[in-house]
Amino acid sequence: MRRNRNAKIVATLGPASSTPELIRDLFVAGVDMFRLNFSHGTHVEHKERFDTVRRIGRELGRPIGILCDLQGPKLRVGKFSYGGVTLEPDAIFRLDLNPADGDARRVNLPHPEIFAALVRGAALLLDDGKLALRVEDFGPDFATTRVVVGGRLTDRKGVNVPGVVLPISPLTEKDRRDLQYALELGVDWVALSFVQRPEDIFEARTIIGDRALVMTKLEKPAAIDRLDEIVRASDAVMVARGDLGVETPPERVPILQRAIVRACRREGKPVVVATQMLESMTASPVPTRAEASDVASAIFQGADAVMLSAESAAGKYPVEAVTMMDRIIGQVEADPYYRALLEANHEEARSTVADAVCAALRQTAHIVSAKATITYTSSGSSALRAARERPEAPILSLTPSARTACRLAVVWGVHSLQTTEAPDVNTMTDLACRAALQEGFAAAGDFVVIAAGVPFGHSGTTNLLRIAKVGAHGADDGVPLRSK
Repeated sequence: MRRNRNAKIVATLGPASSTPELIRDLFVAGVDMFRLNFSHGTHVEHKERFDTVRRIGRELGRPIGILCDLQGPKLRVGKFSYGGVTLEPDAIFRLDLNPADGDARRVNLPHPEIFAALVRGAALLLDDGKLALRVEDFGPDFATTRVVVGGRLTDRKGVNVPGVVLPISPLTEKDRRDLQYALELGVDWVALSFVQRPEDIFEARTIIGDRALVMTKLEKPAAIDRLDEIVRASDAVMVARGDLGVETPPERVPILQRAIVRACRREGKPVVVATQMLESMTASPVPTRAEASDVASAIFQGADAVMLSAESAAGKYPVEAVTMMDRIIGQVEADPYYRALLEANHEEARSTVADAVCAALRQTAHIVSAKATITYTSSGSSALRAARERPEAPILSLTPSARTACRLAVVWGVHSLQTTEAPDVNTMTDLACRAALQEGFAAAGDFVVIAAGVPFGHSGTTNLLRIAKVGAHGADDGVPLRSK
């Protein structure tokens, strides 16, 4: 089940992709991590999908990542007397805490925290940005606005407040229940919605601890203002272009995407580009040429992964969408310009032992024409630092931890494998050579370059670099490769 590509594929499970047969087909077609979207579905449905993914991973002998995506706070207007109204441009429209049904003059907005954060002239966007209001007056329980872009507004449509940091936790009561359930299941990653500042991530970590890694969804302009801080506080980042595109002019989204990818690569944090990548494949067996170019652009920029949402969760052609994404990635990575771009955007190593070792790993592998760079890691830290370097040779990550193996499934270039414990460097070298041989990365006589941390079992201690030649059997026959 080795992938012949470096960038990874994340696919959302949903009504169109819930059977064990289809989930298996999606994995075989190229999915590296499955997303459970807690904005939809029940806990029972998510557990069934979770159990199916784990069972397939055991049957096929491959670690598969599982991501829990929390809904986050949803800001919405209330209801209207007749289901909706038409707002005319330049009309005055009031938003308030009055729970009575709305009309053409006013509607309930049950979020006092929005009124507390407003300023005159602030923009309010309704229904995914289809309508726009400008604040002319406000108080603790109301806002008087002028309609800038009018149109039909119906019950419970969403409200966005671009350019304003709202005093709202990213975790609602629903999110806290969902998070606790997901952690009990044993998900590998938690995607955190509505992040505005680094403190939001710290709040989530107090609950999550070390039970999962945090993937921050960047969908608010306020978060972009503190991009570097948020990337450093996160374990990974998702470019959530749907919501980001509501509060940011569309022409800015590609620029922001590139900036986010660069910031993540600089810090060595995995970055996933998401939303509407192959949107037309929800109803069509082939994408538009523009969509294919969109996926290719993310790969050329060096993203760790690209994600399918409705295409795999609710579309008619989920397997075809994964297959197409796999083919696009393969074509991009085979283009000489791809490697040239990676080299041109390569970030200098930081002045740490781990970065020095992994920078040397990349350079040494190039000099000796190694067939694989291999990391032996407990926490995944060595594999992450190796991936930051974007080496030419694939990264084979060996770990005695099943949890670490699944977490690394989304990281660029990493082929993750759970192995037995290595008590010493010689045993670790034997394991590495045997794995390279058996997983199809190298043949007898080939060189591999290995990075690890000594003493073994201690997180973040990458301090060892070793060159090894693969033997006819990879390693001593007395050393078992896989954990039981």
